[in-house]
Amino acid sequence: MPRGKKLRVGVLFGGRSGEHEVSLRSALTVISALNPARYEVVPIGIARDGRWYLRNDAIEQLRKATPQLRSLSRGGDAVALPPYPGHQTLIPIESAYGSAKRRSKTALSGKLDVIFPVLHGTYGEDGTVQGLLDLTGIPYVGSGVLGSAIGMDKDVQKCLLRDANIPVVRYCSITRVELEDAPKLASRQAAELGYPVFVKPNALGSSIGIARVAKPAQLKAAIDDAFQYDQKVLIEESCAGREFECAVLGNERPEASVPGEVLVKGGHDFYSYESKYVDPEGSETRIPADIPAKLATRIREISVAAFKVLSLRGMARVDFLASNDLKQLYVNEVNTIPGFTAISMYPKMWAASGIPLEKLVERLIDLAIADHRTRSKLSYTYVPRA
Repeated sequence: MPRGKKLRVGVLFGGRSGEHEVSLRSALTVISALNPARYEVVPIGIARDGRWYLRNDAIEQLRKATPQLRSLSRGGDAVALPPYPGHQTLIPIESAYGSAKRRSKTALSGKLDVIFPVLHGTYGEDGTVQGLLDLTGIPYVGSGVLGSAIGMDKDVQKCLLRDANIPVVRYCSITRVELEDAPKLASRQAAELGYPVFVKPNALGSSIGIARVAKPAQLKAAIDDAFQYDQKVLIEESCAGREFECAVLGNERPEASVPGEVLVKGGHDFYSYESKYVDPEGSETRIPADIPAKLATRIREISVAAFKVLSLRGMARVDFLASNDLKQLYVNEVNTIPGFTAISMYPKMWAASGIPLEKLVERLIDLAIADHRTRSKLSYTYVPRA
């Protein structure tokens, strides 16, 4: 790329998941952190109905939506964006099929150098958008299709971690069909794990649909609620104690930040959606975590190991559960597109590790371009040996 030319960065935000509003907050942070001397930002919003929008007034709209956790409005230029494989473009449908007089003059005319997906949850963090972007040939920040899918599927994720001798809490999974065929299965599984247990959707984030179940009478309601969000539900053993998080950055040679600790306050039972985003007094973070140096090193080592085992790249946040005496430590889950809101741990932990937000987004973009350059050298057709 010629010296002095700005990189065109498409920031993809919103989406169809239950984490739509959180995505808007994260996008505002990312867009604001992109140095205008280096980057030309192309904001691409996805409404709750799945339609994609170009927003020339993206900053203004995001600032209006985020304080009250409102959805992306439908104003702006609505476009359908089919990929143009290998040409680094997302084509407005008017440009592709309309008459010459009606062809769009939007900001998407021309190539995008990189996409920064800030989509949390379903249809954004689960490999679906990543597959679309692979078809376009546009480099993008974060994990690919496989790593993203594994990162969202907690059941598969925990199986892979367990097979790699990375500790996870005891749990079981159950599908709606299994529960229909064996109505008492969930009750037996929960009793075997021992109350209290946590019930959660298999593939969702931001603590949506999660419930702490203290007694058998509460189990059915918790499972019914979780089934609103996924066809598979997890029942997990409780680990009463402390919660830690660690940020990972890199591709083939990932590195981990200093760990942070989340303290749940305000009468909340656990680090729920409400304690994270709704109640300003619902939680507190400590970065770095006030823990022995040996434990901090172990958390960082496990975080990097989990990142590699799950085929991740670019970025991830690894969440941990620990007993009060710190003798037991478990990976709770990984997040392949961690939050970038004002309260989010991922950028805060890197800031405490010496990488401020502006430098962090630069590193992530550089990693995306480097990974794309490496993968573009691979051949996908048979080449006979000479």
